[in-house]
Amino acid sequence: MTPRLALFLLLGIDAAILLFEASSLSLTFHGARLLYDYEPSVMTRIIQASIALFGQNDVALRLPMIVMNLISALLLYNVAKPYGRHARERVWLVAVFLLLPGVISSSLLVDEAALVTLGLFLYLFLEQRFGRRADLLLPLLALMDVAFALLFMGLAVQAYREQRYRYVGAYLLLTVVTVWVLGFNTGGLPQNQFLDMMGLYAAVFSPVVFVYLVYVLYRRYVTGQADLLCSIAATALVLSLLLSFRQRIEIEQFAPFLMAALPLGMQTFYHSYRVRLRPFRKRYRLLFTLATALLVINAGAVFFNKAAYLFLDEPSRYFAYRAHVAKELADALKARDITCATFPHNRSMQLRVRFYGVEECEGTVVRSERLADPQNVTIRYYNVPVAVFGVTNIPKN
Repeated sequence: MTPRLALFLLLGIDAAILLFEASSLSLTFHGARLLYDYEPSVMTRIIQASIALFGQNDVALRLPMIVMNLISALLLYNVAKPYGRHARERVWLVAVFLLLPGVISSSLLVDEAALVTLGLFLYLFLEQRFGRRADLLLPLLALMDVAFALLFMGLAVQAYREQRYRYVGAYLLLTVVTVWVLGFNTGGLPQNQFLDMMGLYAAVFSPVVFVYLVYVLYRRYVTGQADLLCSIAATALVLSLLLSFRQRIEIEQFAPFLMAALPLGMQTFYHSYRVRLRPFRKRYRLLFTLATALLVINAGAVFFNKAAYLFLDEPSRYFAYRAHVAKELADALKARDITCATFPHNRSMQLRVRFYGVEECEGTVVRSERLADPQNVTIRYYNVPVAVFGVTNIPKN
């Protein structure tokens, strides 16, 4: 099998799994706010266009993110070409990218991470093909999401290293304009979130991959081998960790830029592997096997997330709970001819069920508690009750 055929087979399998999984999840509160509460963004309009074209369903809701990450995988395959001696190495890199928990989550949850990842790899691809002319894309990226300010800062760092001082000023000016126009969240009470941030990175990349990428970035800077990809990834990582000493960081704004280090990790690993004699390659094979096994396990935990309820005592504390229940609750209410209701003290569920056809009104009250009558709605997965809602019909005067 040729590497190119293997690449498209890999992308096809990934697309099929993601499309199948898309219909089993509910819209999260963050996704609902993106659709209904926030000022319409580029990502919001793309999702709305998909819904208008394919109907209001979970597949149409998540299709833009799935397509974006598949295109990002193709761009990564091309961006990694200068870093990989053989095409099969880049196919493995794409497989690792698609198995990253953060990539899978950004394909199935409604947020801006997939758009940011696509913008990053598109710029890197154009920069490799056309050099500085790729900078014509930057003003467009600046209008799409404030997270691209991190890209501009990484470009400024690399321009400074190359002593292109005029470009440093231009990139920093673009950074300031982006943050000023789109705004960057610096609110909240000062609090140390450093350890939480490290844990989030480990969850997004898996622990082994994250630690290895940090090692690669450090090694390249120490040895003077930092290039554009290294500057972008290191700038985003260092800024996120510094800011985490003061406030909670939105990981979806920073993690996509650490993806730029993936080709560097591939190059470093294969170079270290090849320069050693066969008897001394054992630990590298062990590292590769361990990283792959963890990625496969993490991917399985995401794809078969509902099976975990069979072993949980408190379902509401499960990490995937925020992407469950809403769709099933809306379907149960509509089965009782309830198409509008109010959820006291539960703004999250109020917004989430709106996507599934249950609008807000005062005729029916739904509470997150069991009532002493048959009006309860119980949501079950694998015959395990995970949530109970009490439904009260208020008679009209």
